[in-house]
Amino acid sequence: MKEALTRFIAARHLDPATRMGEILFGLIMTLTFTLGASMIVTQQGREGAREMLIATLGCNAAWGLIDGIFYILGQLFERSRLHRVGDRVKHANTPEAARALVADELDDLLANVVIEADRAAMYDSIAARLRREPLPRNRVTKEDLAGGLWAGVLVFACSLPVALPFLLISDPHAALRVSNALLLVLLFLAGYRFAKDTMAYPWLTGVVFLIFGLVLVLINIVLGG
Repeated sequence: MKEALTRFIAARHLDPATRMGEILFGLIMTLTFTLGASMIVTQQGREGAREMLIATLGCNAAWGLIDGIFYILGQLFERSRLHRVGDRVKHANTPEAARALVADELDDLLANVVIEADRAAMYDSIAARLRREPLPRNRVTKEDLAGGLWAGVLVFACSLPVALPFLLISDPHAALRVSNALLLVLLFLAGYRFAKDTMAYPWLTGVVFLIFGLVLVLINIVLGG
């Protein structure tokens, strides 16, 4: 059961940078949306808060769907780009030209971790295989669909915390402020968590993310939000 559940977590289908991007996008979009809702809540009270809540959830659901589709298209595009490189390697005039094409693609990634002689041998091996074997067809895979699904889920999930204060607090103004505070806390936690996948300091990164969210709050207040 545990193994089956593990297959469907976002970390299995999305790399850390992509997960961070989707979560930040969802949080910032939700925070920006709720910060602009003060006037609606002031004018329409509880009903305005309800409409704002539905609009926020609907907006993130729509953008989650769009983001998931963009993710799938991005995967197809990247493989198509690599196929084009592979086709150029296959039709290169000489083995040296084929190796140069492979080097252009991989040197930025490997130059600092693999010595030149080993890279040359690796590139020759890759070029030889590309020239010898047919390129696979580029089609949408189950992994693409799973990644697109989780990209959309992450964006939509970021809008769910905004609903909790409105379900638990009767005063719509107080609920809105608590909602914004929750989103700011989530920004800090997102920065803290994803800094662990890099060389950054988790607390510092979390604070930077939080400050970024606070800047949005201050801009909204200055503009009358």
